[in-house]
Amino acid sequence: QVQLVESGGGLVQPGGSLRPSCAASESIFKIYTMGGYRQAPGKQRELVTTITGDGTTNYVDSVKGRFTISRDTAKNTVYLQMDSLKPEETDVYYCNAERLFYTYWGQGTQVTVTS
Repeated sequence: QVQLVESGGGLVQPGGSLRPSCAASESIFKIYTMGGYRQAPGKQRELVTTITGDGTTNYVDSVKGRFTISRDTAKNTVYLQMDSLKPEETDVYYCNAERLFYTYWGQGTQVTVTS
């Protein structure tokens, strides 16, 4: 069973940056698609970005140019660099790993954007 542990959320002012990370318990990045999701209270979880096994990245339109997903295969860690954050992006951010019939989730990390 793959375990995903997230860290690096926090409190930031509008326009600021954060870089939460997601550490996997195994070396999975070459065969799993890693995803970053976010969820506000009472709302559906939203896919924000993905990085596939071959390193291809995709982003939802609202974060293009501001968010960057990357990975360090030696450390089994995925990073989500988030710049120019907006108050409406205050959410719990989740890490996800998917391959065929297997899906794993991190515990989530709170990101709060407020002045």
